[in-house]
Amino acid sequence: MTGFIRYFFRALLLVAVQVYLLNKVPHLHRLVLPSLYFVFVLWLPFSMSRTGLLFTSFLLGLSVDYFSLTPGLHAAACVLIAYLRPYLITILMPRDTQEFQYPEPAVKAMQWAPYVVYILILSFVHHFYLTFLQWLSVGSFWSFLGKTLLGTLISFLLILTADLLFPRQQSYRTNTA
Repeated sequence: MTGFIRYFFRALLLVAVQVYLLNKVPHLHRLVLPSLYFVFVLWLPFSMSRTGLLFTSFLLGLSVDYFSLTPGLHAAACVLIAYLRPYLITILMPRDTQEFQYPEPAVKAMQWAPYVVYILILSFVHHFYLTFLQWLSVGSFWSFLGKTLLGTLISFLLILTADLLFPRQQSYRTNTA
């Protein structure tokens, strides 16, 4: 139960930071809207079932949609990265750490290079899909490309900063007795 409460407050904090702080930041030439809330999906435990992961991501995106007055855009982007997350972790997880079991993705669990690639790919997918859904109504291709790349870069830097400033406790259990 302690884990559930910790994840609940983490989600609450990330949604509050997104809605009341990052959404209020003036956009840089209408191209960049920094996003940090979806890091909650990236930091969910390895052991979480796919159904639980998708449902939790949907609720997180829906809560940001509610406060941002967007009709399901963030929910769709969160569900997409939650769907892709297990496949990407399987590809990027180092084979030499199989005897250790870490609870959630972090630098200690995945090493620096795979963790950075993990964050970068899922940030890009999130921003690409979110911007694509917004672009379908109005916009030019160059603004779509600029929003996607700059949003990914800013969010990537925010996630790394948050990870370095607020490290999560990563303990592991060995399979040996």
